[in-house]
Amino acid sequence: MDNIIVATIKEWNISNYFKLKELYKDRYKFHLITNKDELTAEYVNELNPKYIFFPHWSWIILKELYDSYECIVFHMTDLPYGRGGSPFQNLIIREVYDTKISALKVDDGLDAGDIYLKENFNISKGSAGENMTKISSVIFEKMIPKFLDSELVAKKQVGDVVNFKRRSPKDSDINTLENKSINKLYDFIRMLDADGYPKAYLEIDGLKIEFSDVDVKDDKLSGRIEVIKNV
Repeated sequence: MDNIIVATIKEWNISNYFKLKELYKDRYKFHLITNKDELTAEYVNELNPKYIFFPHWSWIILKELYDSYECIVFHMTDLPYGRGGSPFQNLIIREVYDTKISALKVDDGLDAGDIYLKENFNISKGSAGENMTKISSVIFEKMIPKFLDSELVAKKQVGDVVNFKRRSPKDSDINTLENKSINKLYDFIRMLDADGYPKAYLEIDGLKIEFSDVDVKDDKLSGRIEVIKNV
């Protein structure tokens, strides 16, 4: 029975991992890694996995691993468009709402590996957290099963390369948003609304006002604010 490794840090992926493990328990042995220190060459070599999947993994993957095993990452752009960091936020800022989730082979380049498959995905509504949860379902319910049920062949990326720059916490300042409108503010706030993300904010007289849980109705933007003293 082949071994499968899933390396991830997000709760929404971890819960879906256990569903997948149960579904394929008679065909594969699954192993979950949630800490970068657990992903060692010694451990992986002992398991000799058929695949190592990396849904939402934030650390560098060892070259000796992706040179020896099929290591697959998932990127939420239609590669080669959107290589690089903060893909969800960069798509929203560019008003690109119809995108794809790309499953690609890890190599030396940044999101430059060969593509196994893509799935359509729309990000026109919902917070970053809500979209990440939906993306997780697509990855674990549609994409990974295709690897487990058939032998996929990766193909070279085709098209013009567009690189994204990873955003920093200061980019969450609403004042950085140009041509403000109700819809643009909705997009800006929701694209930063997830666990671990620096929320959209304004600074006023030593206070930091953070925004989340936004919705648009009748040309009005409503949501949650939290005011903290800036240190």
